Amino acid sequence: MNPHQSSGPDIKNLLIAIVIATGIMLAWQHFHEKPRLEAMQAAKAKEAATQQVIKPVKAKDAETAQDITAGAPRIRIDTPSLHGSISTVGARFDDLTLAQYHETNAKDAPEVKLLGRAAQKDAYFVELGVLSDGSAKLPDATTRWQTSDTELTTAKPVSLTWNNGAGLHFTRKISVDDHFMFTVITTVKNDAAAPVTLYPYGLVSRNYPDTSKHYIIMHEGPLGVMHGVLEDITYKKLREDGPQKFEATNGWLGMTDKYWLTAIVPEDGKKFDAEYKHFVRNEQDAYQADMRGEAVNLPVGESVDITTRVFSGAKVVDHLDIYRDQYNIPLFDRAVDFGSLYFLTRPIFSMLNYFYGIVGNFGVAIILLTCCIKALLFPLASKSMTSMSRMKLLQPKMTELKEKHSDDKMALNKAIMDLYKKEKVNPVAGCLPILLQIPVFLALYRVLFVTIEMRQAPFFGWIHDLSVADPTNLFTLFGLIQWTPPGFLHLGVLPIIMCMTMVIQQRLNPKPADEIQAMMMQWMPFVFLFMFASFPAGLVIYWVVNNTLSILQQLYINGRLKKKGLK
Repeated sequence: MNPHQSSGPDIKNLLIAIVIATGIMLAWQHFHEKPRLEAMQAAKAKEAATQQVIKPVKAKDAETAQDITAGAPRIRIDTPSLHGSISTVGARFDDLTLAQYHETNAKDAPEVKLLGRAAQKDAYFVELGVLSDGSAKLPDATTRWQTSDTELTTAKPVSLTWNNGAGLHFTRKISVDDHFMFTVITTVKNDAAAPVTLYPYGLVSRNYPDTSKHYIIMHEGPLGVMHGVLEDITYKKLREDGPQKFEATNGWLGMTDKYWLTAIVPEDGKKFDAEYKHFVRNEQDAYQADMRGEAVNLPVGESVDITTRVFSGAKVVDHLDIYRDQYNIPLFDRAVDFGSLYFLTRPIFSMLNYFYGIVGNFGVAIILLTCCIKALLFPLASKSMTSMSRMKLLQPKMTELKEKHSDDKMALNKAIMDLYKKEKVNPVAGCLPILLQIPVFLALYRVLFVTIEMRQAPFFGWIHDLSVADPTNLFTLFGLIQWTPPGFLHLGVLPIIMCMTMVIQQRLNPKPADEIQAMMMQWMPFVFLFMFASFPAGLVIYWVVNNTLSILQQLYINGRLKKKGLK
């Protein structure tokens, strides 16, 4: 065979192999390497944006911003619920007071201050903006926005503009409703030479001394909802454990106090990363909650709208419910710390609010709620009293059993249980009404303690605030003697009345057979007297009314039992 005869087919096969190999390489580059490189670039850009977001607003930054904002025009905020201003430098929310809430009940008391400027000792502010991978100049805390608007009202939004001198044009429209929700729409138009990737961000930053004594009862501090789960992080945890990071698709984050909340609500349905951190600013402990939204790709010649909402105000439950439904903000009413008994606390609050809408007084609403609870428990109380009366009739037989089985406790217990079974008596029935009232009591205590609706809510007479203790004191002869006794000697009129009703109630109950138990029951009203002296007046009113109704209930049940020969 001629060796040259195979050269043609060999060259052909080689060319085919080269084409196939080239195709595989191109396919590999297009379908694997290109996505991988794009993912790496996106990750780098995201990381760069992350580094910008998580940078806390330190004292130096605050002082620089303060120097720049000095003398800069501010847009006045004037609504039925809010007073304050927004600086045209940085466009931060950093000056806000609550028009309908005051520090005390005094007529000339100042409005509750919520937000303060970054360079101030009580710094507390919200900042919104966009980030990129660093290739584009973007607005920040020192940016001078242009506007012809001078006032923000519920009927008149304001519009601010700025361009970076390189083709990116920014317009920020800010509107506010009748209550505490701001809507911020940032429009970015790209007239630059290349597309740009933006990351929406927002932060809530505050100085806070963390001197709260309520952390056992309720949460104050960083708060948010991520993936439908409420995340409440203590200031202490951030100081000791460092930053806390989360990812979410739909939610919100911010800072909460007992009655007030400042929160950022990202655009509905958009993914975002959240982070909470602690740092030192102006020689004070400072905390920050920030979020970074998912990437927004902006081609040349196109524009994009980024919507963010900012809530800053009182945690009025009805308002939070409306915002939750209107803007699809998950668990927004949980900003009020209703606690682990939410399933009971929230209905109790709803009932109180309903009665308040009828009578216009939360003290009277508490009385009506107590009557409803007592009516629901009446059948159980009736059975309990009947059982206790049967127990009293069994005392002679039980004494005989104790004498008969004095040396054998197991036999005695068995004999007593047989006696209960024979006479159809439940020894624990007397405890059931009290046990059922404990969760109701705890739920009502939390409602009175944490809901803004109860803050400074008056009753009648000397009770001007149902959420705090009775201000009168037995040891000052109810104000006749001008001196300040020790805290443990603070005994108001309401706790004393409550103690008296407990004593009367005990007199109507069958006396326990056990002497130690009987002695404990005699001392209980006086233990409750000192314990309830520091409780909210509204809670003491509940207990006084509950005891009074129990007395009337017992008198009625005792009358029925006498007719049946059980008394």
